[in-house]
Amino acid sequence: MKKVPAGPARDDARVVEAIRNSPHGKVKVAVSDIDGVLRGKYLHKDKFLAAVEGGFGFCDVVFGWDSGDQCYDNTKLTGWHHGFPDALVRLDLATHRRVPWDGGVPFFLGHFVQADGSALPICPRQVLRRVLARAEKMGFRVMVGSEYEFFNFAETPKSWEAKQGVGPEPVTAGMFGYSLLRANANREYFNALMDELGAFGVPIEGLHTETGPGVYEAAIVFSEALEAADRAILFKAGAKEIGARFGIMPSFMAKWSAKYPGCSGHLHQSLSDGKKNLFFDPKGRHGGMSRLFESYLAGQVDALMGMAPMYWPTVNSYKRLVDGFWAPVKPTWGVDNRTASFRVLSGSPKSTRLETRSPGADMNPYLATAAVIAAGLHGVEKGLKLTAKPIHGTNEGSENVPRAPRTLIETTRAFRDSKVARDWFGDDFVDHFAATREWEWRQWLDAVTDWELKRYFEII
Repeated sequence: MKKVPAGPARDDARVVEAIRNSPHGKVKVAVSDIDGVLRGKYLHKDKFLAAVEGGFGFCDVVFGWDSGDQCYDNTKLTGWHHGFPDALVRLDLATHRRVPWDGGVPFFLGHFVQADGSALPICPRQVLRRVLARAEKMGFRVMVGSEYEFFNFAETPKSWEAKQGVGPEPVTAGMFGYSLLRANANREYFNALMDELGAFGVPIEGLHTETGPGVYEAAIVFSEALEAADRAILFKAGAKEIGARFGIMPSFMAKWSAKYPGCSGHLHQSLSDGKKNLFFDPKGRHGGMSRLFESYLAGQVDALMGMAPMYWPTVNSYKRLVDGFWAPVKPTWGVDNRTASFRVLSGSPKSTRLETRSPGADMNPYLATAAVIAAGLHGVEKGLKLTAKPIHGTNEGSENVPRAPRTLIETTRAFRDSKVARDWFGDDFVDHFAATREWEWRQWLDAVTDWELKRYFEII
């Protein structure tokens, strides 16, 4: 009998054998588009088994259109001028899951490669893998945990279309954070999120109501960075699929109403050498920050604005950045201070970490995770010192810190010019992503909004 090799190859062999013996005749596969929306299909089991070795074709339009399937007119690496050919997807067998709400069908995530097998530079999952490969060469294993705030509405795609995008009905009323009463109002849905996503390999550490009508916050269990980003993108897609069964539409839009706080996508991070948390030093400043941690934080403070579109990727993202609300609007840091962009949590080897509070729930988790890690490791590589002082209370000490720009086009221009972004993500990705954000901005310029109609239609 032929020996099965040890390590990952053995695990892959077991996965392939499990699919070969599966009672299902199909497999569900998915990839991330540029906006962090899962795009996928079902494959016949035989097609999947062939794809394990050679990959399979997937139209590269997923990087050539926006979230509304409108094709960009300003990108170079994909577009009508290329004819939108198939690009090659490699499945990551380590992402094997079964979908509890879809009859237990096997599920896999993939990423795009070029003809020579190298990473496709504009694939979001590959952008993160590139950053993590560099982190590994530096001797670091990156741990990440994500949190999402999201509003939930008693809507369906048909009801929402009939309303023409105005006046969604939240599943509960009022401002009632940490409310068991409000969670109980939709307990079947609430429990399904906890139980079914856990069975899907997306374990939720905590789920509670937030301040606002129908808004929840979910914290996903900490893991290695790539797995964390996989879990994050699957959480959003899974919550939408589960919600539909209950007549509920979750929304991860950064700011759906000016009356309520926006929706965040906080990212917790730490660095490990495989044995211990390198952010913790019992003799360190600020409750146990190691010098490595200080340099990592200094890098994020330094690079935040140059990577901003990876945290705030839509026109709506900037409606969340309002002074006086929960979303931080300046590159500030503080010790256990939720009004800062960077919240330092220190005090023990297990819990010491950085919470980057800038991203919104509308982030592409692969890109936002890549951005926070790259910015932090930029600080480590350059040996940056943490010269900025921590803020206290409600932004006390941030008076002379410039606030974030309020528009996508401003941050996109800064991103295109960022040497740090080009160093860590490559010119192809930076140029492509900047072009897609410029497109998004132009769509906004062409739009006529309800606000304009209410303000000008009769009076002007």
